[in-house]
Amino acid sequence: MTFHFRLSLGFRKTNMALLCKATQRALSITGDIGVNISARGLGTTASLRRRAPPLGPIPNEDIDVRDLESLEKYGSYPRYVRAAQEANKTSGWWRTYRQYIDAENPEKDVELVDIGLPFRRASRLQEVRERNKVMRENKLNPELERATRLRTLQVPLERVRAEWERTSGPYHIRRLAEHYGLYRDLFPSAFFVPRIMMRVQYSHDDADTDASPASPASSAVHYGNQLPAATAAAPPKVTYEAEEGSLWTLLLTSPDEHLQDGNLEYIHWLVGNIPGNSLSSGQEVCHYLPPFPAKGTGFHRFVFVLFKQEAAINYADDSRPSPCYSLKERTFKTLDFYRKHQDLMTPASLAFFQSQWDQSVTNTFHQLLNMREPVFEYERPPVYHPPQRKFPHRQPLRYLDRYRDGKEHTFGKRY
Repeated sequence: MTFHFRLSLGFRKTNMALLCKATQRALSITGDIGVNISARGLGTTASLRRRAPPLGPIPNEDIDVRDLESLEKYGSYPRYVRAAQEANKTSGWWRTYRQYIDAENPEKDVELVDIGLPFRRASRLQEVRERNKVMRENKLNPELERATRLRTLQVPLERVRAEWERTSGPYHIRRLAEHYGLYRDLFPSAFFVPRIMMRVQYSHDDADTDASPASPASSAVHYGNQLPAATAAAPPKVTYEAEEGSLWTLLLTSPDEHLQDGNLEYIHWLVGNIPGNSLSSGQEVCHYLPPFPAKGTGFHRFVFVLFKQEAAINYADDSRPSPCYSLKERTFKTLDFYRKHQDLMTPASLAFFQSQWDQSVTNTFHQLLNMREPVFEYERPPVYHPPQRKFPHRQPLRYLDRYRDGKEHTFGKRY
């Protein structure tokens, strides 16, 4: 028989002394009864607290913390930023947290290509002048000053939304698209900033286009909101600002819906050569198909992408028969489609929503696609319960319910 004693780091000196006495007494007792004790088991973790010498100088080790007033002052924030940038360029013998993260992601250094519309931002001086002009006009407005003082000022949400779309809105939408992995799945190694604001509205109880997302009658597509699949049974109303004489292409695809290959997509709608914002006058390359997220697969992303064309495009090779209810013919890849026509089109806007299975999906599979509906279920392992105790201590009152015959357990923790 072998006894092993382990000491944790939490013992204090008094506990160490008591434990040493207990160990000596255990040695004397076990020696009398003839038990072999392994001396290797009598170890402490004190050796783990020994620190190896650093591989180089420690940062700021030459600073005397008792005399901080003698340190050189930067005097201004720009000087501090320049000093920090210079210090960041020097490489030390240590590795930072960011370096450890970058080592696990070898594709981090791959530079993403901007494939969107060109954008020229106004100069900073011009923006400051416009802002100062607006502030001077507001100060000279007595009605605005009185409403502000009496706290009765009301700001129209339409003006706030228009200002957001003109300034920071495109960059916020880009961050949302990156968060939901749209660029990664649709345009690998590329991105674009949505410069054109597109509004997508599904018809639902004569809902208004500008209805609030919180209202029950709202079925607008924003940037990742959830919509029932039954709501998207018919083609939506799509509006955007377009110059006269311009041509556009609208695409609706789902990167999560393919039943056999996760890298492929199903195309739901494709309209090309749209003159201006008249969607009904465009060429319907592939007619609309309602969403059909399979049961048990969670939420699926459905993405509207708006392309601006340089000239008319021949979509003869991309057209599908009408009606087209074959999933094989609707198999699609946005990246291949864009590479094929990248000389004549540029992505300009996007909007997307999420949807999961409901009863309308069953009707889509049976009536439109004419196929059996796939259902995905997770096979859960059987619930493990430790062996039953004859005298359970500190257990729930209905402790025996977990050991009764039957598939479902009415009470008790799952170990």
